[in-house]
Amino acid sequence: MSEIDVFLISIFLCLITNYILSKYDFLLDKKFFPHKSLVSKNTVPISGGIIFILSTLLYLKFEYVSSYIIFLIFIVGLLSDLNILKSPSKRFILQIFTIFILIFFSQNFVTSIRIPFFDQLLSNTFFKYFFVIFCLLVLINGSNFIDGVNTLLIGYFISVVFMILLLINKYNLNIEINNLEIIFSVLLILFIFNFFEKFFCGDGGAYVISLVIGFYLIELSNLDLLISPYFIACLLWYPAYECLFSMIRKKFQKSEVTGPDNYHLHQLLFIFFTRKLKLKKWIISSLTGLTINFLNLITFFIAYQNVSLTKTLILIIILNIILYNFIYFLLKKKIS
Repeated sequence: MSEIDVFLISIFLCLITNYILSKYDFLLDKKFFPHKSLVSKNTVPISGGIIFILSTLLYLKFEYVSSYIIFLIFIVGLLSDLNILKSPSKRFILQIFTIFILIFFSQNFVTSIRIPFFDQLLSNTFFKYFFVIFCLLVLINGSNFIDGVNTLLIGYFISVVFMILLLINKYNLNIEINNLEIIFSVLLILFIFNFFEKFFCGDGGAYVISLVIGFYLIELSNLDLLISPYFIACLLWYPAYECLFSMIRKKFQKSEVTGPDNYHLHQLLFIFFTRKLKLKKWIISSLTGLTINFLNLITFFIAYQNVSLTKTLILIIILNIILYNFIYFLLKKKIS
């Protein structure tokens, strides 16, 4: 299937899915995501995950078992979107179970992080399962946290996939490039629709998009010794740190650790832009996502130029975390 076919199918699925959900008043943000009212006053379908699943998993060349398991993580997110799976602990257990089954059948592990003691631990069966499950849990939940303004989640993973494609071409890596090109094409269409606020991704979309790409990144980390695993960490630092930072922040605020709130970095930036710019909410929302993604894209290209230099990549991650905290507390002070 060509990229043109994928483009056309994705456009058709975006239009027909959103029409059906709107017509039958089903899976709309005002009903299921009232906290979205901060960044949107429109009634928007939560259809990103459905469109991604239909546009990609039908055509991706995964093993059949892996495809079904990845579909399962979407179902977990969809049940959360529908408020059927309300319990954070039950949702967390289902995430762990789904990721465990995926890793069990694929045997796709992180084999080295270039710390001798830690690498020795990764040779232990229990620990290597624990570590990869932990990494993917942080990724999918962090991705869900950053899915709060238009273009942020989808734009972020477009940038990540683009960097993977650059690496594949540079090092002639043995990885299924057709799958990634299909994912990239679908994400581009989703980005355009999401820019104009025609849908939100929801938990289902955030879970499935991040898990599919995270799965590829684990594979990528094991393909070439010239590629430092910390390059992968550079590509995923933002959702990972957003997850860990938000959980610690909520713990100190004595609020529900896994619950939604309006104090993520992108939400503070949105409020700041709202006070400075006299534009419609959806435009400011998209501008917020584009701003954060532009900053992350700079990080990605710097990391790409140092793809094998572990110490440099670790420094890049540390500097990004420092910059994140500086911007976060500066914005919080300005809007309080």
